Amino acid sequence: MSVTIDLHNASGVSTIPLHKHFKRWATATMSTIAPERKRVQLSIRIVDETESAELNSYYRHKQGPTNILSFPMPQELHSAPLLGDLAICADVVAREADEQHKTLDAHWAHLTVHGVLHLNGYDHEEEQAAAAMENLETRILAELGYNNPYQEITTVKS
Repeated sequence: MSVTIDLHNASGVSTIPLHKHFKRWATATMSTIAPERKRVQLSIRIVDETESAELNSYYRHKQGPTNILSFPMPQELHSAPLLGDLAICADVVAREADEQHKTLDAHWAHLTVHGVLHLNGYDHEEEQAAAAMENLETRILAELGYNNPYQEITTVKS
């Protein structure tokens, strides 16, 4: 499986994962769900909260920034190598990782896996589809050495 990623950091945040990490996460996802595909391409744009909010408003008609947006290629073009584009908001990722008591690396990995699944037609709009997608994400992340992203983490306060 050959995965090509066009990575562009437009967020102004310097502490994003390296290109090789995004490639590892995307490759693991594609190898699990579509091992027959020989090569795929996707674009990942790391954005700031302003751009995320603008994209979220324009494409989803929702206010405010969000962690990730996916823009899959039309279904009729899915045989082509290009999967689509992901827009990931670095500030939201960092804030969520802190709030959810996750490592930043684990949250970036989760969102990348999540986004690549969306580019391949997976969604979580209905309960059954959401459960299937979460199970797949959990399995891929475990293979990559990460904990279940949906498992509640409890902290002990002193």
